[in-house]
Amino acid sequence: MAMIDRVRTDRVWVWGLPLAPITLQEAVAEVSGLIRENRPSLFITAPTHYAMLTEQQPDLRAVNERAAFIVADGKPLVWASRMLGTPLPERVAGSDLIFHLCEEAAREGFRVFFLGGGPGVAEEAAKRLVEMYPGLQVVGTACPPYRDLTADEHASLIEQIRSARPDLLMGAFTMPNGERWLAANLEAMGVPVVVNVGAAIDFAARRVRRAPRWMQRTGLEWAFRLGLEPRRLIGRYSRNAWFIARMLVLRRRQP
Repeated sequence: MAMIDRVRTDRVWVWGLPLAPITLQEAVAEVSGLIRENRPSLFITAPTHYAMLTEQQPDLRAVNERAAFIVADGKPLVWASRMLGTPLPERVAGSDLIFHLCEEAAREGFRVFFLGGGPGVAEEAAKRLVEMYPGLQVVGTACPPYRDLTADEHASLIEQIRSARPDLLMGAFTMPNGERWLAANLEAMGVPVVVNVGAAIDFAARRVRRAPRWMQRTGLEWAFRLGLEPRRLIGRYSRNAWFIARMLVLRRRQP
């Protein structure tokens, strides 16, 4: 697996994640810079759940080290960074980035591809984002089935992406399967920047409502989403809560 040349070195380590101490606007600028350098690169939007998965699944550490940068897409990670004395400036949510990146792409002429999500979601997100940001070039969408692809299906998908020649690919995969797949196929796709934004594409398509701003600012967005999808998210959020509690206990035990 080839290494990416442009990896940020000013990283803040929080709960096993090497996070970039940057704002949302700085993350957009980083993506623009990577696109202009035109070398296949991956960046990661990491919520608390991804930190827990990285601890449990050691192979993700290689994916993380390969990323050009990782942003904290979770208030607990920002709060923990402050407790550790290395504060991150703010949460950088994938559900915000999708809009800011599309605005930047429309302004700079970058070509965008949406990959994943349920049937019709990527197409609807593309339609709405083009309406929001006139001039945005969405050069392709794809919705692979929710199963392992056959060799022919995989080759066809990679060729579809390569032929579209996007500058930026945003995926809507479950975590951490999306990060693994994007990292494994980075060179084959040949896209300057790829990122898994997960449910952000559903938000952009207006298939899922997002929490009010005050809940986002106060770190309660998880409660809103749990209210919308309790059966799907209760297990995940319970495990996240246990992980946070354990990390805080370990921190208190350190000299």
